[in-house]
Amino acid sequence: MKNICISLIVCIIISLTAVAVCLDRREQKTNTEYLRIHIRADSNLEEAQAVKYLVKDEVVKFLTPYLAECNTKEKAEQTIKSLLDKITAVADRTLAKNGFNYTANAKLCEEKFPTRVYNELTLSAGYYDALIIELGSGRGDNWWCVVYPPLCFVGNGESYIYKSKIYDIINDFFKKA
Repeated sequence: MKNICISLIVCIIISLTAVAVCLDRREQKTNTEYLRIHIRADSNLEEAQAVKYLVKDEVVKFLTPYLAECNTKEKAEQTIKSLLDKITAVADRTLAKNGFNYTANAKLCEEKFPTRVYNELTLSAGYYDALIIELGSGRGDNWWCVVYPPLCFVGNGESYIYKSKIYDIINDFFKKA
């Protein structure tokens, strides 16, 4: 009887694990219309966090004219794939200019994101295609947004408009302080 109970418990655990894996795989396929950007700082030291935002500014400025021409996610992905070396170079130049001796690595891949709210749009937690830029070890806090559709930056190649609810909240907080 004891062996039957143990076998039953093991079967239940295996079944629940299989269901969880299936649900996780289903979640991976639900977020195909967005292309996100994720910039990871080297560490949580103040300097590493500050340079992360400088890199973000330069990468956004670099990508804006290219992404302004993209009218589909697939075109945005192709464009970014063709620019990965240049994106890395932009980040590396920004790091070097600011006295950092580590480099960046840019790649396009699928990554899991938590739920995120951008103005009236809520992106549910799940797997998204994303441009990942790791600065140094990439172990610090990060910045992320949406490249396509362009929810975080748009422009004509000469300027861009940065939109982020978190950025606005932080900005408002420091203005009041």
